[in-house]
Amino acid sequence: MHHEPAAEPRYRVRAAHTEHTVTVYQAYSPSIGGPAARTGRFPAAWKRDRMTWVKPSFLWMMYRCGWATKPDQETVLAVEIRRDGFEWALRHACLSHHVPALHGDQAAWKQRLREAPARVQWDPERSLRLGPLPHRSLQLGLAGEAAGRYADEWTVAIRDVTPLAREIHEHVRAGDLETAARLLPEEPPYPVPDGLLDHLTATG
Repeated sequence: MHHEPAAEPRYRVRAAHTEHTVTVYQAYSPSIGGPAARTGRFPAAWKRDRMTWVKPSFLWMMYRCGWATKPDQETVLAVEIRRDGFEWALRHACLSHHVPALHGDQAAWKQRLREAPARVQWDPERSLRLGPLPHRSLQLGLAGEAAGRYADEWTVAIRDVTPLAREIHEHVRAGDLETAARLLPEEPPYPVPDGLLDHLTATG
């Protein structure tokens, strides 16, 4: 089986990665996704002043974009970014919900959230049928300085993986989960440096 929920810790970053890069997913309209995949850069229409959310989980991206069927999410991009950039974002991120043990009072957390260039949500990982699993999947929101660095410094390559999404979806719809699972991108545990997630994984 591709997923073994019982063996997964609640919080762990799983991602396709190499020695120097990590792959995250985003979904856009064809007018943004097409040029981005062709040129390897985000086009002028890509808004730097908006928060952009990246997801290392292919299946969570499929859940979010409905297998590339939702409006303005018809083009799924695999964005290969530098690991040092990814880790910079995690280091400077704030959890998107208030945890008293981490943040103190709510006002202090809101201030930190406003100032942070990145934020993190942990949402239930998804199965091939897009049902929630017991362990969590990282969503990383990039704003301000982080969004600019993502577009201009960290991005190494951009691929259009919409055909793969459609192929896997066809197998899921046909009930052939074994073939669908074989086609999924490999997402082994990411080697997070010691302590990097401490400010992002407290429960509360």
